[in-house]
Amino acid sequence: MVKVLIATLYSHEPVVLATTRLGPQRLILLVDKEPSKEQEKSLKIIQDSLGKVIDVKVVKTEVYDIVAVAQKAVEIIDIQPNDDAIYINITSGRKTKAIGLLFAAYARHDRVKKIAYNPEEDKSAVVYLPRLSFKLTESEKKILEKLSSKKRYDNIMDLAKDVDLSTAMLYRAIDELKDKDMVTTEHGVELTDAGKIARL
Repeated sequence: MVKVLIATLYSHEPVVLATTRLGPQRLILLVDKEPSKEQEKSLKIIQDSLGKVIDVKVVKTEVYDIVAVAQKAVEIIDIQPNDDAIYINITSGRKTKAIGLLFAAYARHDRVKKIAYNPEEDKSAVVYLPRLSFKLTESEKKILEKLSSKKRYDNIMDLAKDVDLSTAMLYRAIDELKDKDMVTTEHGVELTDAGKIARL
C-alpha cells in the first residue's frame, strides 16, 4: 500500500509538516495555474528537500472556481491505484482551492482515509475533518445526470419526459436535491455548483 498525500500549496511549512507526520511515498500539490512568487518559492523548497526522498507531483488548477478545482482533484484521486491510501491536507493555499479539494474528498469519500488541517496558531496540532459523503439515492443520481447534459429544462414536467421516474418520485427527489442545495428551480431546473460537484 502506497500513502498518497494531496495538498493545497501556498506556504511550504504546512506541507512539510504534513509530509513529515504522514510519511507518504507520493505527494501531489495543487498550485495555481499562474503560481505566485511565494508559491514558486515554496514549491522549489519542497522539491529540493522532500523531492529527494518522495515522488512530488504538481497539478495546476484554477484559483477561484471551486467546481473546477473539485473536478481536477477528483480526477487525481481517480487515477491513483485502488490499493493506495489517500490523505488530504487543506492547510496551505487559497480558501477556494482548499474548499474545492475538500469537496473532491466528499465526492470520493470511499477513497480518502483522512482529511487534515493544521491550525496556524499551533504548529503541532492537527484537526481531522469529517469525511462526509453526498449520499445520493439512485433517483437523485438520475436527475443530476440528466441535468448535467446540455439540454435545458424549463420546469419539472419538462424534466419528467426525460427521466424514468414516476411523477411523485421525481418531485420528491427534486425536493431533496433542492434541500441539499444541489438543484435550483428558480429559472428552470438547473444544477447548482454543489450539484455539479456531487455528480463528479
